[in-house]
Amino acid sequence: MTEGGQRPGMSGVDRSEGFGERLLGVLLDRAHEMPPQLIAPLVAEEVARVGGRDLSILLQDYEQMRMVPLPGRGLTVGDPEPVEGSPAGEAFLRRRTVEVPGEGGVRMYLPLLDGSDQIGAMALTLDSVDDDDRRLLRRLAGLVADMIVIKDAYTDLFFRARRRAPMSVAAEIQWSLLPPLSMTVPQVEVAGILEPAYDVAGDSFDYALNGDILHVAMIDAMGHGLDAATMATVAIGAYRHTRRAGTGLSEVYAFMDKAINEQFGHDHFVTAQMMCLNIATGRLQWVNAGHPAPLLIRDRAVVDRLESPTTLPVGFGGEQPQVSERVLRPGDRLLCFTDGLIEEHQAGGEQFGEEQLIEWTNRVIREHTAVRAVVRALSHALKKERGGNTSDDATMFLIEWRGGDADHLAVPD
Repeated sequence: MTEGGQRPGMSGVDRSEGFGERLLGVLLDRAHEMPPQLIAPLVAEEVARVGGRDLSILLQDYEQMRMVPLPGRGLTVGDPEPVEGSPAGEAFLRRRTVEVPGEGGVRMYLPLLDGSDQIGAMALTLDSVDDDDRRLLRRLAGLVADMIVIKDAYTDLFFRARRRAPMSVAAEIQWSLLPPLSMTVPQVEVAGILEPAYDVAGDSFDYALNGDILHVAMIDAMGHGLDAATMATVAIGAYRHTRRAGTGLSEVYAFMDKAINEQFGHDHFVTAQMMCLNIATGRLQWVNAGHPAPLLIRDRAVVDRLESPTTLPVGFGGEQPQVSERVLRPGDRLLCFTDGLIEEHQAGGEQFGEEQLIEWTNRVIREHTAVRAVVRALSHALKKERGGNTSDDATMFLIEWRGGDADHLAVPD
């Protein structure tokens, strides 16, 4: 980069920080009223202004198996790329820029992060790359991710790109209920996954970070199809209602129990697990209403099960539940899962079982580090071991507590 912000031999291409700020500002100003289908042409135009070409926007599909190119004017659209073993997948899973030199220049793959939720990757080619390029394109990718998330609320464009198979009505309902599949802040990281992605019905999870308290719930509504999806919707709605009112875990259970009982009667139920984790101290509280005990992972191995008194599933009118407590150590992980993960039968065989789950968990966490990558790899490995088919919903949610604080992020440089 020369003093004037141009490269030798790159006349007219300015990648200085001042230029980058103006470019991003123009993009942000124009994006407010931009129809969803015009995001791609707008971004392609801005990429061309910094000497970039062959822009692709790749979104993860619902099974988290492939990176799917978004169609649109100004975009280069090729075949879907596997998440495992591709530069786009590496950028997506590791949340970092991947650069692939070639004869025609450098192909850059940048993660699309909305906050810390991983959406996909943006790819483009430059003749050569320096730190100004990396800084500007990293910020551009962040803005593109924000635009996609905001516009996704009122278009089917991105949903259609991500869907690689027909989706049941029940699954449509469940996906609309979910929070972002992952969240990362300095003190804690979470990630979840649902199987079967295109036919899930009764399983769901929810979380919220309110101050220093991470609230988490995982549920499994009885049955299949629309009945299960409807119960799950009521259960999650009741959970959010009481959580937002600031009630304790016992009161959360009681309200969910009453909502399911009054709406569906005494013969319907939802198993549930609700947690509160103080991300400043590591103090964990939880109530178990018929779920398998979560696994405690420490030093990259399963070391314990969070056994606790189990109350009746919500809807059955159980007594006031006992709130269990434990203090975590920095680096501890909790793996929560529904019974569909361990009760699956292969034809003529035994249940998959918790011992196999623990064995595979230990194997996967030796090979993968990032929370999102662990959840994804473990879910896919377990599905393969169960014969590739899932007759019941199988959901996982992984929490890693790190401790510390995030105050430094509020201090301007």
